[in-house]
Amino acid sequence: MLKLYWLMMVSILVLAGLYVFSSRRKHLLMTLLSLEFISLSLYLLLYLYLLSKSSEFFFLMVFLTFIVCEGALGLSILVSMIRTHGNDYFQTFNVVKC
Repeated sequence: MLKLYWLMMVSILVLAGLYVFSSRRKHLLMTLLSLEFISLSLYLLLYLYLLSKSSEFFFLMVFLTFIVCEGALGLSILVSMIRTHGNDYFQTFNVVKC
């Protein structure tokens, strides 16, 4: 019963992160924070799954490494965007520049 409770809680965390990701599209920083929240929720879900199967936790370290690389890449894109455009609004982008 406790495992089902944890599974439901982590599922709610993932769904909340997906809701914020899909609804807050004005700033790049909010989008990146919601992606990190989803990644950490999936990390918790993977941890609970591997704990229930009494398996090795080596894959968790690989997944955590990918999460860190994704965060560093998103932060570098955010800094580059702020340096070139002055803010992190998506509306300031002109997608079609001829």
